[in-house]
Amino acid sequence: MNGDRSERALILAPIGRDAAVAASMLVEASIDASICCDLASLVAELGIGAGFVLVTEEALLGTDLRAVSGWIEAQPDWSDLPFVLLTRRGGGLERNPAAGRFLDLLGNVTFLERPFHPTTLVSVARSALRGRRRQYDARARLESLALNQRELREANETLEARVDQRTREHEAALAQLHEAQKLETLGQLTGGVAHDFNNLLTPIIGSLDLLRRRIPPDDKAHRQIEIALQAASRAATLVQRLLAFARRQDLQPRSIDIVSLLLGMQDLMRKSVGPMVELDIDCPEALPPARIDPNQLELAILNLALNARDAMAGGGKLDISVRAERVGAGRRLKAGDYLCVTIRDTGVGMDAATLAHAVEPFFSTKGVGRGTGLGLSMVHGLAAQLGGRLDLKSEPGAGTIAEMWLPVAAEPAESEDAEHGTVVAPPRPATILLVDDEDIVRRATAEMLVDIGYSVAQASAGAEALRLLREGGHFDLIVSDYLMPGMNGVELIRHARELAPALPALLISGYSRIAEGPGSELPRLAKPFRQAELAASIAQLLAGPSASTIAFPADRIRRKT
Repeated sequence: MNGDRSERALILAPIGRDAAVAASMLVEASIDASICCDLASLVAELGIGAGFVLVTEEALLGTDLRAVSGWIEAQPDWSDLPFVLLTRRGGGLERNPAAGRFLDLLGNVTFLERPFHPTTLVSVARSALRGRRRQYDARARLESLALNQRELREANETLEARVDQRTREHEAALAQLHEAQKLETLGQLTGGVAHDFNNLLTPIIGSLDLLRRRIPPDDKAHRQIEIALQAASRAATLVQRLLAFARRQDLQPRSIDIVSLLLGMQDLMRKSVGPMVELDIDCPEALPPARIDPNQLELAILNLALNARDAMAGGGKLDISVRAERVGAGRRLKAGDYLCVTIRDTGVGMDAATLAHAVEPFFSTKGVGRGTGLGLSMVHGLAAQLGGRLDLKSEPGAGTIAEMWLPVAAEPAESEDAEHGTVVAPPRPATILLVDDEDIVRRATAEMLVDIGYSVAQASAGAEALRLLREGGHFDLIVSDYLMPGMNGVELIRHARELAPALPALLISGYSRIAEGPGSELPRLAKPFRQAELAASIAQLLAGPSASTIAFPADRIRRKT
């Protein structure tokens, strides 16, 4: 039954004007009424909907009532359609024995003797409608109960499956947490090992650099020193990658030639993707430099290459290319010049659902133990941090295209190879206070400083350095390691500035978490370093006033919470 027809009156009075008169009375009382011409049309209208039926006695006499009887018998459990039977001889069974037959036929029937007053008809009609509405309410309750029973039955039937699903989800979440904890532990271990390696490489590279400069180029030992320096430089690059993996490295964006960076990674990427994957790097000449952190970008590209390798289990092709493009307003990037590094593979690809979650942390299509789900999220975060973005395009069976958009640098590219760097001469005579708890590192650094032309006083700890300052020692610069027992380099410089507010300072460290927080504004030199890098950093500080010659304000040295 539908809409406004569920409460209408159906009238069957084929003789005389009874139908028209009754319909007029009901409509005047705001009760919708429809007149039926015969029993067949009445049954048809019942199928559409009715609140009650008004029928005359003579309409039922001498006719085939099986259709009406069949409809009444077929009513649902909640339904008992009211009938109002108009009689000529009275509504009581004692005065109208034939009415008993209609009582059995119609069931829910009210007898109304003609002629009748309009008020009586309206009263009977409204009473019938009230009864019909209660039936509709019962129907709604029965349907709600049936729905609840069906849902309960379905819940019971699927309870075991849902428990299994929740158990699997819980186990997957625990596995992801375990992987994250393993990654964090590995990161801490890697960062600590990298710090120790940097401390070892600093005296190795520094001493080899000094020897290379002191030995004539035509000496046979010069070539051996060059080979050792190259090996030590490659070891330093490997340590930087470990620090990048461990996320224990200061991000230092600068102007870098991406073409040189990619070409320098060729051997590493070929070994990483394996012999089953054909690697092709296409880099046009004369591309502008990008403002990036080279170590982080290397790690990001390597992550994308390894993801591509995993998507090509049976082998395939990996294409890496770079192009320059100007991005206008209205794009998802800020308008400007960009370099787009594209990594395209011929792997299995991703469907739309997987692609939508690909850069979410800990999302992975690999099995537990085969991936952390952090690779793409790290690449995505790096691109955004550098002012660019990561775009992924993929279809099942059609491979994946990853595009890293990186902003073009305003300044020329810096050279990544300091092998033949020129040692900057001291801008003026100066005495340097060198502080490092590692004896071998401190002695090697002191040798480089003396060779450059500076006077050097050494201290193995922060407390010893402060004692030298309090005893009246005059120093033009402090060069201090960052991680030292008892007092780190930032704390040492803070206390030293209380004694000599204008004292310049340089932090050296192979493992730093001071990208933000106290000491973040101090000049820093990463271990391992060459003599040319050390000389350039110190000459810059001694050449004139800089931010490092300003004493620490109290609110800048308080540890952040």
